[in-house]
Amino acid sequence: MTRIAVLGLGEAGSEIARDLVAAGADVRGYDPKGLAVDGVATRGSEAEAVADADLVLSVNSSHDAAVALDNALPALRPGTLWADLNTASPGLKAALAERAAPAGVDVVDVALMSPVPGKGLRTPMLVSGEAAGRYVGLVTGLGADARVQEGPVGTAISRKLLRSVFYKGLAAAVTEALRGAEAAGCEDWLRGNVAAELAGFDERTLDRLVEGTRVHARRRADEMAAATEQLEELGVPARIAPAARDLLVELRDAAPGGTA
Repeated sequence: MTRIAVLGLGEAGSEIARDLVAAGADVRGYDPKGLAVDGVATRGSEAEAVADADLVLSVNSSHDAAVALDNALPALRPGTLWADLNTASPGLKAALAERAAPAGVDVVDVALMSPVPGKGLRTPMLVSGEAAGRYVGLVTGLGADARVQEGPVGTAISRKLLRSVFYKGLAAAVTEALRGAEAAGCEDWLRGNVAAELAGFDERTLDRLVEGTRVHARRRADEMAAATEQLEELGVPARIAPAARDLLVELRDAAPGGTA
């Protein structure tokens, strides 16, 4: 029976811990807020939780990832596998691996590629680091959806965060645009327009967006300056529009001879 410590029993950690218990794993856990999960042996600290674990899942937050490792490190046994599931930067994850190496503890970088609620252990995981194959072997045997991403610790989360620039950036842009449309009295029209545009996206659309942004940077910078002014006139805080304007200005100024 695999002995697993789960550090952080919040929204994500609790669902993963429950699924591990259901799969037959011997699970112990610690949460600084005192949260508990049925079937998970509650321990009083990170060190107590990891002392007899074969695998540690750190499911805290990017702010707590280093603290969790530092608190647990004195009790970690050589050969224990430390999996960091937090959405931390590639640099921080690499620093965790460097910190744990002298203790004979391998660190793997686990990027959760979709929201955990409703999926739990079946949340798609991308895993990098020298011990990624070992981690994948352990958790897929318990029902997890995990695959190896070749590369050192930090490679998996790098892919997730780069994708987040698009997904979260798109969500922010749509939110700002709809706020403006609501203030201007045309929210329904803009909703339909945005939905229709997104429905037609493919790789060719992506190429046109990137190329068009460079070729038409001058004109589009002026357009986004006007869009920023409109939002301000409507009383809507403008964040995405001026950011887009500034990027276009940068591209415009960097282009030899200027762009259209």
